[in-house]
Amino acid sequence: MLSLAEPPRSVCILRLSAIGDACHVVPIVRTLQQAWPATQLTWIIGKTEARLMNLIDGVEFITVEKRSVLDSRRALQAQLAGRRFDVLLHMQLALRASLLAQCVAADVKLGFDRPRARELQWLFTNARIAARTREHVLDSFFGFLAALGIEERLLRWDLPLPAGAQAYAQRLIPDAQPTLIVSPCSSHPLRNWRPERYAALAAHAARRHGMRVILAGGPSELERQAGGEIEAASSAPLINQIGKDTLPELLALLARATVLVSPDSGPAHLATMVGTPVVGLYAATNPARSGPYLSGRWCVNAYPQAARVFRGVGPEALPWTHKIEEPGVMDLIGVDEVTAKLDELLGSRP
Repeated sequence: MLSLAEPPRSVCILRLSAIGDACHVVPIVRTLQQAWPATQLTWIIGKTEARLMNLIDGVEFITVEKRSVLDSRRALQAQLAGRRFDVLLHMQLALRASLLAQCVAADVKLGFDRPRARELQWLFTNARIAARTREHVLDSFFGFLAALGIEERLLRWDLPLPAGAQAYAQRLIPDAQPTLIVSPCSSHPLRNWRPERYAALAAHAARRHGMRVILAGGPSELERQAGGEIEAASSAPLINQIGKDTLPELLALLARATVLVSPDSGPAHLATMVGTPVVGLYAATNPARSGPYLSGRWCVNAYPQAARVFRGVGPEALPWTHKIEEPGVMDLIGVDEVTAKLDELLGSRP
């Protein structure tokens, strides 16, 4: 633990992406704000993620275009010219992030412990958090606060949503009818479930529970195609909003929903921010490490089976960050398993 005589005047957080990991940083920010209310907080973040996170009050955001490391370095150096921070929380392991960390002048540059400091991150820091093994990503982020002497963990994800975003959500979910949001795609195609299985799930939700079903997601061709295929295969009416909302609008929509079904993707963590339970579909990745933080009991976890089928070992024999992104891995999750989780979740709620 670092011995700080008093709260620092300034703390810079470096976490560029992805949106799910940015969601994990929000409780870190809220805990810092409560523990050190006079400390100035600056967050260096990717442009996409900033479209949502800049709603957080009391934080300065410096956005980075991630496509070109050289251009990003030049722009960041210009923005930070003449500035110095008391503490830098270097919370991203990618080498490109470390090259940006070089642009941040700080007395303390705090990074991960040596075993976890992949991609040479340890070369770009002068202090390290305590070593831990097999932690959820959010728990590992709280390790940065523990190193600063802050032991409290404030699980607050509150963002003040714009009125326009709330109006968008209310237009789609105008009443008390239970609503299932399906966000079918991760940015990694091998983490995605088959469209016909989502269609079967939608039919079950509508028939068994009288649910409104809304498809949500980004504007990529992969997501648009998946949405169209789910619609074509579904016997239940669907509202397809894929590619039609902003991140604040999606967050507002999730806040009004009853439940989200999603593979390992950013929306699973957005739903966590607004207290909406997530039926997560996990086979390619380990939900104990990267699943929705408050919905572990609702995740369909085929990762142990995937480890045995595709790697020939139990999950405990694999590195904690290991991904099993193999063709067919998500087929290990059956429709019946997902509908059973949905039935259990809805039966447990008042």
